[in-house]
Amino acid sequence: MIFLALIKDDAYQYLWRGLRTSLLLTLLAAVVGVVLGLLLAIAKLQDVDSLTGNRFVVGLRRLLAGFANGYISVVRGTPAVVQLLVLYFVIYSQVLKKIPGFGSIPDMVIAGIAFGINSGAYVAEIIRAGIMAVDRGQTEAGRSLGLSAGTTMAFIVIPQAVKNVLPALGNEFIVLLKETSVAGYIGIADLTKGAQTIGGNIYNFTVPLLCAAYVYFLMTTVLSTGIGVLERRLHKSD
Repeated sequence: MIFLALIKDDAYQYLWRGLRTSLLLTLLAAVVGVVLGLLLAIAKLQDVDSLTGNRFVVGLRRLLAGFANGYISVVRGTPAVVQLLVLYFVIYSQVLKKIPGFGSIPDMVIAGIAFGINSGAYVAEIIRAGIMAVDRGQTEAGRSLGLSAGTTMAFIVIPQAVKNVLPALGNEFIVLLKETSVAGYIGIADLTKGAQTIGGNIYNFTVPLLCAAYVYFLMTTVLSTGIGVLERRLHKSD
């Protein structure tokens, strides 16, 4: 009877729409997290103690390195759900909404930024470790060919670092997908929220929540398998 209730009045559509919302939210957060993580990793890799040259440039690089270290420590030391609530109910609702042009930002965007901010701290450490694992001789070879530090990093170091960090990065995306299940705290109808809605309608939460859990399991399994296949192909191309 409970399974029939999922079909009655298209109740399963809550799960379907929630699934699409969860995937879109994860994609948005992943983009924010990777971009932010890459910038933080590069900032943190500044060798502050050995910096020489223009005082302004040296000071700026030290400031960036300090900011990156502080940011990563704070974000990794606080729960993702608390960061989501602070960003939405404090920063957005109490501050940004009062600024002209910022009052109509979609909740999905706010949540994506919040999860991306959280993920960025972990991605930064993953990318930093991958860059440090690349032989320093690769950087020196690029510079000896006349390439700038930025070009060397972008076209020589980072592509090799990606191969080193792909498993860890894949795990972070899996964690990110599961973290988005708390998006319902700010009213977003994600997969978990959809299951809760169905449970409230049919007066039974067991089956809808088990269905949501199974869908999450399938998604993480597919993502894990895809990352594994990509990793093997990248290593074969070496």
